[in-house]
Amino acid sequence: MPPDGRRAGAGIFPRAASWLMLPVVNLRLPRTVRSIDRVRQIAQVLSRHGFGHVVARLRLAQYVPLPRRWQEIGGGAEGATENLGRRLAAVCQELGPTFVKLGQMLSTRPDVVPADIVAELARLQDRVPPFDSAEARRIVAANIGAAIEEGFVSFEDVPLASGSIAQVHRAVLAGEVADAPGRPVVVKIKRPGIEDVVQLDMAILRWIAQLAERLVPELALYRPTAVIEEFERTLLREMDFINEAATMQRFAEAMSEDPWFRTPRVYWEATGPSVLTLEMLEGISGRIVLAERPPEIDRKALAARLAQGFLRQYLEIGLFHADPHPGNLLITPPAGVGLIDFGLTGQIDDQMLDQLVVALVAAFNHEPRVIVEVLADLNCLGDATDRHQLQRELGELIEKYYGLPLHRFDMQTLFYEITGLLRRNTVSLPREFVLLGKSLVAISGLCLQLDPDLDLVSIVRPRLRRLTARRLEPGRLMRSATITGWHLLNILKSAPGQMRDVFRRLATGQWHVQIRHQNLDDLAHEIDRASNRLSFSVIIGALVIGSSWIITNPGQLPLVGLPLSALGMLGFLIAGFMGLWLVVAILRSGKLS
Repeated sequence: MPPDGRRAGAGIFPRAASWLMLPVVNLRLPRTVRSIDRVRQIAQVLSRHGFGHVVARLRLAQYVPLPRRWQEIGGGAEGATENLGRRLAAVCQELGPTFVKLGQMLSTRPDVVPADIVAELARLQDRVPPFDSAEARRIVAANIGAAIEEGFVSFEDVPLASGSIAQVHRAVLAGEVADAPGRPVVVKIKRPGIEDVVQLDMAILRWIAQLAERLVPELALYRPTAVIEEFERTLLREMDFINEAATMQRFAEAMSEDPWFRTPRVYWEATGPSVLTLEMLEGISGRIVLAERPPEIDRKALAARLAQGFLRQYLEIGLFHADPHPGNLLITPPAGVGLIDFGLTGQIDDQMLDQLVVALVAAFNHEPRVIVEVLADLNCLGDATDRHQLQRELGELIEKYYGLPLHRFDMQTLFYEITGLLRRNTVSLPREFVLLGKSLVAISGLCLQLDPDLDLVSIVRPRLRRLTARRLEPGRLMRSATITGWHLLNILKSAPGQMRDVFRRLATGQWHVQIRHQNLDDLAHEIDRASNRLSFSVIIGALVIGSSWIITNPGQLPLVGLPLSALGMLGFLIAGFMGLWLVVAILRSGKLS
């Protein structure tokens, strides 16, 4: 039955009747030719790469052709001998842009996905052939509200880079747009039609995630519905160029006090929903600085400024660059830093920052119990989390790294040990904390490559002390107490009215109790399907018995004059056809065994 509970018309879509084999879920999946074909493609790609058992348990096996189903779902898939991460990456690459983005997002969640799978998914490349330059010019003109020649002195038709969401072109702004004519810029242009592709894929992914949580208990531990919801928010933010431009503007304003950090300026006059125009920063790529060691770069000063600048982002600004790999840093002599590519940023509000500071101070002071309480306050603990075991493992991890010489301290190893510990104990961190951890790992590794003698702990400790002291200032405490008092006053004001409504409903018999069941609709669906097949089988049996009786009794049909054996043979043919139909239905449902 399709997800909306209605029967598909098999006469319109030849294989739409296969929706009858699927469980009823709350999510409505559009029943269109495109959605059915896309689900079929996903099922076949998963089966081909060794995930046939998952396809069968999700009740999608009917979308795989019968000969291939016996081979692939039975365990003989082409890629089944490869490791799991490589097969997942191959599935994402084959299914296109949305799934590549999903794989890249999962590579930023080592608290959800094991480290070996993260390593494979991180290699996914979001590169697709560029779309036509004439189409790019048309989109730019539509977004700036003028002919492209009026907004730009020059516009290169060959893109600098091309991805699944957008492609980037070099250009030079005209005087009417820039402060001064001839300003070089990069123009990011959204790929036409990408919204429709993402919308369809997201509807299917949400539906499959619900199926996974209900039908595959071991996948439910990874909370696929929550992961897909997070992915959808991330992808929609990436496709919202106005939001990206606003984030860059806020970042530039927050970092304006630091003369050593630069961010690209946003040219709002040449920016729209599908076009983002940014200043082109000059500088030496961080990769070149690490590989070739240019003498004009002061590596020690650069390392210290990177560490101080990013700690300020994490602990003071609350808005940080979440992907600071060397390719996203442009270095100007002697130690200036230009940040580019703000496609992945993180934001931590005051409440999350308070909890983060408490957790860090607790780690420095050997208080794993406090860290567990912080995780509980953040609603990170799962139903199966054993707090005592989590506290014990956190204590052992703190003891392992306490007093370790700085040159032996590997932030990446520590990060993966922490996320592995949390994953084993069914603890799911907020996405922003995971992004902060990955950003911190990347920037600390870069700083130690530039200056192996840099003492990161001595840089972090005084900032934590200042931040803790600032949060205990009388003025801040007074503001917090005022807000808390306002909430309490509102509760006290509304309580009498709410109690009066409760007693009125009780007195008039209008009090209702709602009971929510889980998975009973699957049971009802299975009972309905089994009873239908049983009825079908009884009819087949009756036809066989009746036809046999007719054939064994000589005589003729009245009025027609045909022998009764002809009617018996017709009954056998009908029974044979119905039996074959029933066998095919059972095979397509994947419930033969």
